Amino acid sequence: MSDVTAEAAGADDRSDATTLDYVRRLRSHGWGRILLGGTTLWGLATALTLATGNANLLPVIILVGGFLFPVTFVAWACRREDQGELTPEILIRGFLLGGILGTVSAATLEAYFLTPSPLLYAGVAILEEAAKAAILLHLARALVQRTLWDGLVLGATVGFGFAACQSVGYGLNAVFTVTGLSLREVVETELLRGVIEPTSHALWTAIMGAVLLPVMRGRTSPRVGPELVLTFLGVSALHTLWDATHNIAVVFTLLVTDTPWQGRLFGLGYLPRPTDAQVHLFTAAQFVGYALVGATGLFWLGVLRRRLDRLHRLAALVEPADSLIPQGPEYA
Repeated sequence: MSDVTAEAAGADDRSDATTLDYVRRLRSHGWGRILLGGTTLWGLATALTLATGNANLLPVIILVGGFLFPVTFVAWACRREDQGELTPEILIRGFLLGGILGTVSAATLEAYFLTPSPLLYAGVAILEEAAKAAILLHLARALVQRTLWDGLVLGATVGFGFAACQSVGYGLNAVFTVTGLSLREVVETELLRGVIEPTSHALWTAIMGAVLLPVMRGRTSPRVGPELVLTFLGVSALHTLWDATHNIAVVFTLLVTDTPWQGRLFGLGYLPRPTDAQVHLFTAAQFVGYALVGATGLFWLGVLRRRLDRLHRLAALVEPADSLIPQGPEYA
C-alpha cells in the first residue's frame, strides 16, 4: 500500500514539475507573458465581479477577453525568426485594419444589401470574407515576396483583428438581457469566444491569405483562377455553417425531442420553454456543430501546411545545385 502511495506521490510531483516547466517556457517568450498575464488579469477581474456584483470591472472582462488571444498571436508573429517582409508595422496595420475597417465595412454592406431571408447567413459570410480579403489584398501590395507562409500569418492576423472587435461587440450585447444586467452571460460569452476565435475568423482568413498572396507574385492584383475562387467560396461556406450552427442545433433538438404541446404552442406563435433534456441536447448539438466546422478548417489548413513543407523540400534540393555555380565578378 505504501508503494502505491509513494508511486502516486511521485506521479503528482512529476505532473507539478511538468506544469512549472511549461509555465517557465511560456514566460521566456514575450507572447507567453502576454498570455499568462492576460489570463490572470481576466480571471481576477471575473472572480471579483462575480463575488461583489460590482459592474465597474466589466470593461476589463470584455476588452481583455476579446483581445487576449488575438494580441498574443500578433506578439508571436512580430517576434518569430522567419519574419521576412512581414514586419511588426505591417502586422499591426493588418490587425487594426481587420478589426476596425473590416468590421465597419462588413456591417455597412450588410445593412444596405442584406434583408432577412433563408440566405442571410450566406450573405453575411460572403460580405465579411470579402472585406477581409480586400484588406489582405491592400496589405500584400507592400510585399515583394508573397509566399504561402506569409499569407497564412498575415491572413490570421487580419482575421484575429476582426474576431477581437466582434468579440467585444458580442460581450457588450451580452451585458444587458431582458431580466437586466447579466454578469454570467458576459463571462460565458467571453469564454466561448476565446475558445472558438482560433478556429473561426483567424482560420478562414489564414486559408484565404495562403492562396491569395502566392498568386500575386509580380502583380498589384491577384490572378483570379479556379483555386482562388474555390477557396473564397469554401471559407465562405465554412463561415455560413458556423453562423448557422445555433439554428441548426435548435431545429435538430426540436426534431428529436419535440412534444405535441410544444408543437401546438409553435403553431399559435408562442415560443415554449425547453425542457432540461432539450437544453442539454441543444448544447451538445451546438458543440458538435462548431467542432465539425472547426475540424474541417483545421484539416484544410493542414493540407496547405503540407504544401508549404513540399515547397521547402524542393527549395532544399535546388540550393545545392545553385551552390555549384561559380560566384564572383569574373562570372557576372
